[in-house]
Amino acid sequence: MYAIVEIAGHQFKVEKDQRVFVNRLQTEEGKKVSFDNVLLLGDGDKVTVGAPAIDGAQVSAKVLKHLKGDKVIVFKKKRRKGYRVKNGHRQSLSEILIESIVASGAKKTAPAKAEKVAPKKEVKKAEPKVEAKAAAPKAEKAAPKAAAKKATGKADDLKKVEGIGPKIASTLVEAGIATFADLAKIKPAAISEIIAGVRGNHVTDTWPAQAKLAADGKWDELKKWQDELDGGKA
Repeated sequence: MYAIVEIAGHQFKVEKDQRVFVNRLQTEEGKKVSFDNVLLLGDGDKVTVGAPAIDGAQVSAKVLKHLKGDKVIVFKKKRRKGYRVKNGHRQSLSEILIESIVASGAKKTAPAKAEKVAPKKEVKKAEPKVEAKAAAPKAEKAAPKAAAKKATGKADDLKKVEGIGPKIASTLVEAGIATFADLAKIKPAAISEIIAGVRGNHVTDTWPAQAKLAADGKWDELKKWQDELDGGKA
C-alpha cells in the first residue's frame, strides 16, 4: 500500500518503512507524528482518491532526526553597476520514518493547524455581517488603540531578531509581544502557535535567546551569533 500525503506544505508519495526528508517539523526527535491530509491511497489495483482528502485515512511516522540540507548558493549580479551579492542557504529538514498507513477509521490528531486558522478568518468575516455596521468598526478600532498605548515608548524593533520579518513582527505585537524582553520570556513552541497563520516554514528555536541578548544590550554578541545563523536557524 502507498499513499500521497501532504506534509509540511508538500506532497509526498510514501510507503511503510520508507524514510522521507521533509521541511523541519516542530515535533521533537524520537516522537511520533501523524498526518491526516491523505490525498490518495493505492493498494494493488485499487486506488482511492480524496476530495480533496480521504476521511479516516492517516499516515503515522516517527521523527528520526533534524538536520540541514545541502548548501544552495544564490548569486546576484547587475551589469555595469558593480553590484554583486552572494548568499548561501541550507534548508532545515526533518528525517521521518513511515510506520503505518491507515485507510479508514483513524481519529483526527494534532496536524489540525490549518483547521485552527480557517475558523479565525471565518469569525472575523461573519461578525461585521451580524452586528450593526456602526458598532463593529468601533470595536475593531479600540483594540489597535489599546495596543498602541501599550507599545508607545517601549516597543522594540523585533525584526532585529534573525528570522523575524515584518509580517511576523506585526503578528507578535498584536499578540501583546512588543519588546525584546517580552519575546525572551516566550517558549519557541508558543511562538510557533502565535504565528501559525503566517505562511512559510518558520523555526523559532533561537528567537527567545536572540531577544534576551537584544534586551540586555549585547548587540556585538548578538551580531556575531546571527552571522552563524541561517534565517534564525542554528
